[in-house]
Amino acid sequence: MRNLVSLIIIFFTFSLHAQDIKKKSVRTTRIQLVPNIDGKLDESFWLGADQAKDFVMFKPGDGDPETDKKTVVKIVYDDEAIYFGAIMYDTNPSSIPTQETTRDNIGNADFLLISINPNNDGQNDTEFLVTSAGTQGDAKVSSNNEDWSWNAVWESAVQINDDSWVVEMKIPYSALRFSNTNMKAWGLNIHRRIQSTNEQFVWNYIDKSSSLFTQFAGEISGISNITPPVRLSVSPYASVTSTSFDGENDLAYSVGMDLKYGINESFTLDATLIPDFGQTAFDDVVLNLGPFEQRYSEQRSFFTEGTELFGKGRLFYSRRIGNTPTGYNDAENLVGENETIDNPTKVDMLNAIKISGRTKENLGIGVFNAITEKTYARITDMDTKEVRKIVTEPFTNYNVLVLDQQFNKTSSVTLVNTNVTRDGHFRDANVTGLLFNILNKKNTHFIDGSFKLSNIRENGKTSTGFYGDFSLGKSSGNHQYELGLSKVNDKYDINDLGYYRQNNYKRFYGRYTYRIFNPKGKYDNYGLNVWANLNYLDQPNTYTYTSIGGNFWGNTTKRNNIGLSAYIKLSNSKDFYEPRTEDFTRYFKENLLGRLNVWFSSDYRKKFAIDVSAGGLFRAETNENGYWFGLTPRYRFNDKFQVRYGIDFENVFNSKSYATTLDNGNIIFGTRDSKNVVNNISAGYNFSVKSGLNLTFRHYWSPVSYEKNFLLLNDKGGLDATTYQDNLDINYNIWNFDLSYSWEFAPGSQLTAIYRNSLFKSDDLADLKFGNNIKNLFDEPMTNMVSIKCIYYLDYNNVKNWL
Repeated sequence: MRNLVSLIIIFFTFSLHAQDIKKKSVRTTRIQLVPNIDGKLDESFWLGADQAKDFVMFKPGDGDPETDKKTVVKIVYDDEAIYFGAIMYDTNPSSIPTQETTRDNIGNADFLLISINPNNDGQNDTEFLVTSAGTQGDAKVSSNNEDWSWNAVWESAVQINDDSWVVEMKIPYSALRFSNTNMKAWGLNIHRRIQSTNEQFVWNYIDKSSSLFTQFAGEISGISNITPPVRLSVSPYASVTSTSFDGENDLAYSVGMDLKYGINESFTLDATLIPDFGQTAFDDVVLNLGPFEQRYSEQRSFFTEGTELFGKGRLFYSRRIGNTPTGYNDAENLVGENETIDNPTKVDMLNAIKISGRTKENLGIGVFNAITEKTYARITDMDTKEVRKIVTEPFTNYNVLVLDQQFNKTSSVTLVNTNVTRDGHFRDANVTGLLFNILNKKNTHFIDGSFKLSNIRENGKTSTGFYGDFSLGKSSGNHQYELGLSKVNDKYDINDLGYYRQNNYKRFYGRYTYRIFNPKGKYDNYGLNVWANLNYLDQPNTYTYTSIGGNFWGNTTKRNNIGLSAYIKLSNSKDFYEPRTEDFTRYFKENLLGRLNVWFSSDYRKKFAIDVSAGGLFRAETNENGYWFGLTPRYRFNDKFQVRYGIDFENVFNSKSYATTLDNGNIIFGTRDSKNVVNNISAGYNFSVKSGLNLTFRHYWSPVSYEKNFLLLNDKGGLDATTYQDNLDINYNIWNFDLSYSWEFAPGSQLTAIYRNSLFKSDDLADLKFGNNIKNLFDEPMTNMVSIKCIYYLDYNNVKNWL
């Protein structure tokens, strides 16, 4: 312990003085006349407003001054909002790209981005972006993490003139969080991207080698005598959905409401009542033959917007809420002869709320709570018509609490607790985590760690698990590194409300990164990363494997991107997870494994662009090998219409992997060949930046064939011959088609119409060719869905003015 304390003291003496960051300042003035947001800046008060100017290059260069394409931004305010008038001079305005895209999608266009921080804390910014086509984007920023799922209601307009393009913005105070006593200078930075020259400029210089960009903000002064408005809005919705499958039709109606309420200047309550997630996008489901659960991205807006606090410690995986019932498979196994089952695949969510914000002392507080409905499977006897009801998911409450104390602008200590309480005698879970991330005063070196405890209560017993991780390193400059260790015991389990792939291990790891941030030769920037891991089973203490790897990436001056990665898992490794035993008594011994991957991405500014990737693997002393490639061309016909096609192909041969476990406990492995073919099409036509058509299509095909001679896993991790015979071949298909129209007909209000169809089939016809496989897939009944949903945004301040 004494040595550890000495190491920490030495670590933090790297810097004794705060970093000298030069801050620009611009003064805003109060106005009496409300501007007309039209992009013209023809009101008289714009003429005398102070200017934010003299921008410097952010990339590809480092601090180079503007040349002929200068930027001038003026700022004024009143009792309702803060206004920005920006002039982006250009010697050839007709060449400014103006691809029309939907919200938060930049596309091939210039943009102006305002990053504003009323608390001026150097960590928590709010960003407002407008492209040269008029598309809006907005995000919450915390410690360099941009949350583009956050949406606010604000106004903007764009004009392209003979010598410039102009943006006018109105950001109402209801879109920001500040106190009525917070009349000190606000933090501000401004970004301008010039797409044609691949350049981005900022008002206040940013050190790109730093780990935290938000600390390099300038300031707005002069704001006074404004009162935070009542932040209250409701978004009622109504939807109708028609679904047909195998000759049966279902018509469903739904109404509900989302609510946002500013409890005070610091905290906001978000609630969803009777939520409808029927229009949520398809998941990219794959055939999962591995020992670990597939993780899906969250696509429900309530769970993606304003949730940055709840992501601390990675203990909250929102897909657990409203997911497949925990007893779904158990119910399927209870179906007897001459019985049918109605077994819902999703749990209905009744309501959910989240409260989040940050105090004046920079204490972030987040509270999340959701309730899901009791779910039954119904098993019907076809002769007697008797129906048995099986509870597959009880009435359940999900809760998350986060306390995040930021200090010294770049450091934080966080406490996270998640809790799942199920009605009756079902399993309950509680997880608590303590996290810390501490940087020295120059923000060049860090210490990072976390300690987490899980408690599972089931069948009258409690199981307690532990996770610990500690690392230190250098996080800025050309040379960066990290050294760390992790320890997880065999009882650690956060998967009731979190996601964690494996437990029962110890890991020692190290990483070194070299990066250049300024143009050098043919590259605007590039980096090289190498790393190594040494791994042990925790209980019993057993060496498992050593892995090393590295990758190179580079962005060329011609806007092409290239990359290369390599991975080696050394010989004599022991895989305790592949045998699928919960007590870690069995393992599979593996030989040396190597993987290599390369990729290339061309300049997206051009009408035609392409992404290419390829790679391969081999395993020493066996015949296992494989290769893969991906090809994604895209073409932009004009500023409104773009199409992208992608194909990913993977072939792996002679892979010795888990196949099944027999009733007597014998673990059977098989030698299998597997193939994955994924075809994707996406297309978008935008009538304007407020409305457009979008098409997405995905066909996933994965045939897997086993050799006839299966193998028995022995006690030393090897494979022996066995008499076991079975047909375990798999032919797995998923087909998803989605065509949608969306229209933002008023600020914050949207009409969406969707047509979808989908197919799924899994059988053992692994030898089918592609064409015959498609015919086989279309023998299945198709699910067709048509859905229309309307959301209308009502803000208290606007309604008050109407009355």
